[in-house]
Amino acid sequence: MSDLQNLAEHITVGLGDKLAGHAVNFGELTLDVNPGNIEPVLRFLRDDPDCAFTQLIDICGADYPNRPLRFDVVYHLLSMTRNSRIRVKLQAGEETQVPSVTGLFDVANWYEREAFDMYGILFSGHPDLRRLLTDYGFEGYPLRKDFPLTGHVEVRYCDDSKKVIQEPVSLVQEFRDFDFESPWEGAQAAGLLPGDEKAEQDGQEG
Repeated sequence: MSDLQNLAEHITVGLGDKLAGHAVNFGELTLDVNPGNIEPVLRFLRDDPDCAFTQLIDICGADYPNRPLRFDVVYHLLSMTRNSRIRVKLQAGEETQVPSVTGLFDVANWYEREAFDMYGILFSGHPDLRRLLTDYGFEGYPLRKDFPLTGHVEVRYCDDSKKVIQEPVSLVQEFRDFDFESPWEGAQAAGLLPGDEKAEQDGQEG
């Protein structure tokens, strides 16, 4: 039996029904938990001497919009003493309140804020759950699969008012008609783009 399988058995015995399942794939151990059990599971992984996963190195999200619980919330932990990593996953819906683990790991503060900002995942008990990466007044969640690729607003510097302004995204349709074969030939249907006149003249002279 491998070290990871031994560790998985030890964790399964220690956590019992707090685990929804586990798997060892590609040399990595992944634990599945229900949202309400994430805090005691991470506490056990941190404090148990045979685990000693004392470092939370990441919390990230993944979006599966066709599922009833569309989000995966994924925690990655590191044990310096074991030189080992472990992954803990749970599923959450748009209204699910995932318990914050900032009381266990200080670094979870910004990780949870990032997951909220990018996906709209809610963390109950977080001391300051607000956007982290997007601008003030930003609408939507950029890493959701149903978020439009062009976004909703664009930010630019207005020379007239001498300040940064936000305005609705506006793209001229003829400049979006690409043939996907060459980045240099993609917009030929729109005619010459500004600045192309000189290139055409050079070609005729050659």
